[in-house]
Amino acid sequence: ADSGADAVGVLRTEFFFIDRAQPPSASEQETEYRRIAEALDGRRLTVRTLDLGGDKPIDYLPVPQEANPFLGLRGIRLSLQHPEVLQQQLTAIVRVAADYPVAAMFPMITAVSELDQALEMLDVVFDEQGGRPSHLEVGMMVEVPAVAINAAAFTPKVDFVSIGTNDLAQYALAVERGNEHVAHLADALDPGVLRLIESVVVAAGGATRVAVCGELAADLIAVPVLVGLGVDELSVNRFAVPGVKDEVRRWSQADATALAAEVITLDSAAAVRAVVAEWRGSR
Repeated sequence: ADSGADAVGVLRTEFFFIDRAQPPSASEQETEYRRIAEALDGRRLTVRTLDLGGDKPIDYLPVPQEANPFLGLRGIRLSLQHPEVLQQQLTAIVRVAADYPVAAMFPMITAVSELDQALEMLDVVFDEQGGRPSHLEVGMMVEVPAVAINAAAFTPKVDFVSIGTNDLAQYALAVERGNEHVAHLADALDPGVLRLIESVVVAAGGATRVAVCGELAADLIAVPVLVGLGVDELSVNRFAVPGVKDEVRRWSQADATALAAEVITLDSAAAVRAVVAEWRGSR
C-alpha cells in the first residue's frame, strides 16, 4: 500500500503451510488473511489457494516421486486430492470476504472439470457460512498453454483470470527457467507467448478481468505491450509498483494498441524488445 499499489494481485499462501507438521486450520488462516486485508485499507486482496507440489513439496501433503514434477501433481491438482485442506482454506477466505474486498484464485487449472470441482467446493462453503459474500470475487490462474488457447471455456465461470507468465512461458517454450543452459530462451516476450496472452484477452471479451502476474508484468519493456493487448491489471512486487505505474502513464491506449499489433507479428523476443525500445526512445 505504501508503494502505491491499488490491490494485492497474488497472496502466496504457501508461506502459511510450510515449516509445520500439519496444515493451518481455517481459524488460523482467517487470522492471517484478515490481518493483511485490514492493512490494505479497502484495497482488494487476492488470495491464491495453495500452490504446492512440483518444486515446492511439503511433508504432510505427500507427492509421489515424479520424473517431471513441473508437469505432475501440483497446484489445484494436489489440492483436489486433499479436499479437506482446500475446504479449510476456502472457509477462511469466505469469512474474511464478509468484511473486506477479497478474491479467491485457483492455481494451475488445466481442465474445466478442475475449475468446476473447485467452484463446487466453494459453493459448499457458501452454504456453510450463510451465503456468498458480496465482496468476494473468484478467479483462476492461466499458466497452461492449452487453457490460454481455450480460454473461452473458462472465462464465463469466473470474475477474473490472472496469467502467470513465468509458467506459461516455461510450458509454451519448453524451457525450464532454472536451467542455466536454456534459461536465455525463456523470454515471455516471445511472440508465441504474446499470442497466448492475446487469446485470453479476446476470450475474456471485456466481461472477465484479465491480469498478468508473472515477472513479465514488471518488465518496463513489456508493460506497453501488455496494455496494448488489452490486459487490465499488472501484478508486480512492491518495489516495481512506482516504475510500472509511471510507464503505464506514458502511453495512450491507442499507441499501446498499435505497438502490440506490430510486435506480435515479429519472429523473436529480441525483435520485440528492439521495437519497443525504439518506440520508447521516440516518446
